Amino acid sequence: MSNYSTYDLSQDPPLVTVPRDYNVAVDFVDRRVDEGFGDKVAFIDDTGSHTYAALQNGVNRFGNALLDLGLQTEQRVMLLQLDSIDFPIAFFGAIKAGMVAVPVNTMLTTDDYHYMLSDSRARALVVSADLLAVVAPILGQLPDLRHVIVTGAKDGGDAAGHQSMASLLASGAPELSAAVTSADDVAFWLYSSGSTGRPKGAPHLQSDMINTAVLYGMAVLGIREDDVVYSAAKLFFAYGLGNALTFPMAVGATAVLMAGRPLPGDVMARIKDNDATIFYGVPTLYAGILADEGIGRAASSPRLRHCVSAGEALPEDVAKRWSERFGVEILDGIGSTEMLHIFVSNRPGQVRYGSTGMPVPGYLCRLTDDAGADVAQGEIGDLLVSGPSSAPYYWNNREKSIATFEGAWTRTGDKYMCADDGYFVYAGRTDDMLKVGGIWVSPFEVESALMSHEDVLEAAVVGHADDADLIKPKAFVVLTAGGGDEEKGRALQQFVKAMLAPYKYPRWVEFVDELPKTATGKIQRFKLRG
Repeated sequence: MSNYSTYDLSQDPPLVTVPRDYNVAVDFVDRRVDEGFGDKVAFIDDTGSHTYAALQNGVNRFGNALLDLGLQTEQRVMLLQLDSIDFPIAFFGAIKAGMVAVPVNTMLTTDDYHYMLSDSRARALVVSADLLAVVAPILGQLPDLRHVIVTGAKDGGDAAGHQSMASLLASGAPELSAAVTSADDVAFWLYSSGSTGRPKGAPHLQSDMINTAVLYGMAVLGIREDDVVYSAAKLFFAYGLGNALTFPMAVGATAVLMAGRPLPGDVMARIKDNDATIFYGVPTLYAGILADEGIGRAASSPRLRHCVSAGEALPEDVAKRWSERFGVEILDGIGSTEMLHIFVSNRPGQVRYGSTGMPVPGYLCRLTDDAGADVAQGEIGDLLVSGPSSAPYYWNNREKSIATFEGAWTRTGDKYMCADDGYFVYAGRTDDMLKVGGIWVSPFEVESALMSHEDVLEAAVVGHADDADLIKPKAFVVLTAGGGDEEKGRALQQFVKAMLAPYKYPRWVEFVDELPKTATGKIQRFKLRG
């Protein structure tokens, strides 16, 4: 199969055409080599540099190895992998051979993996040697799981009796004809973070990645062949998958991968040492880097031209301080596992701090009230989005599918306000909003005010009942220097009162050492409600 997608960036929105007979691995891997990018570095990981030609060779060998093991079309291959060249090899190798790749979060529990392996009925598990111990206790309890493939195993010694990816790559044939798949076939799944329940499997189609690459990566971000990108968000996240795999591979750019945790010092070292031009982070990481006064522009890359944020709304104060210190705007946006990547975003040179920006070309947004009617301009409503990369349903979850996917529209679970100039302003998660004295209060707005104080590192605001059983805002605060007392709490209350309408200030301030978060870095406010 040699059917490639085509796109026209001169149209508004850009026109993306995907042929019916289409395998995304051909479009992203084989196409780059056919276009002359074979000797270009595709990925730089902890072991070194890897070209597009080497990637293609690995993809073909791994796809053939899966077929030799007896795996068949549409069977699931779960990827529990730290970021390295082995991830795109396994991801595209499975897809090219006709299977469905299922990358999963590397920071979950044994019970979580047992659930997802059972739910997906995965026939093969590709797991990093450093993570094998987490799943080892359950491998004999999964009747559908036939093969465990260990990556990063040195000479097979860390494979604990399982097959090693290195041996499979050595034995797999270097030429692979792509499975005959259509643009509407499922190519991969992503599991939601499951912050308030079991993770939900969101299938994505063969055509989804090229749509996000063109509509956001090219049309908004302007990614190009000479870019070097680094994403602190890992490849198993929808956000990270686009950042460090889909977008750079769509234009022949280079992505930097790091297996370890994205700590501020390590992140800045990756950016500087690789002369990165685009950096993707999350609000917590941006705030953490800014908290270290020793990290300045000299610790960055002179070629850095774009910084991107998603995962949670970016506080205005954090964005402004980053721009002042590093001389680069942060493009805040919102995306989701269900939509695959960012669908509302600020644009380069048109950033409005405190907002999430405007809909990405090719996506439509609407805000509705509890009855499903569109709200008036300037009013808060539930955000729904429509676009070409939406998951069609949740696997094995009819109830959640019906509640989330409404024809062409997908419910995001976020509340927003659309200003007169068309910029969308975040108002909080649907289940986080507070009604104080009959008036809606956005926890995010109060949190942003608190975080603009120089002594505050992080803040979370939830509803708490007073003596009359009326709901009022309560703030949980992490200070940059730790500690905190009643006097400091009163000072922060007055600080917020001076910035916001008086009824919005937190009636209680509790100082904590850290806030509960999901593995994706999102604050788990439900754990604070008590």
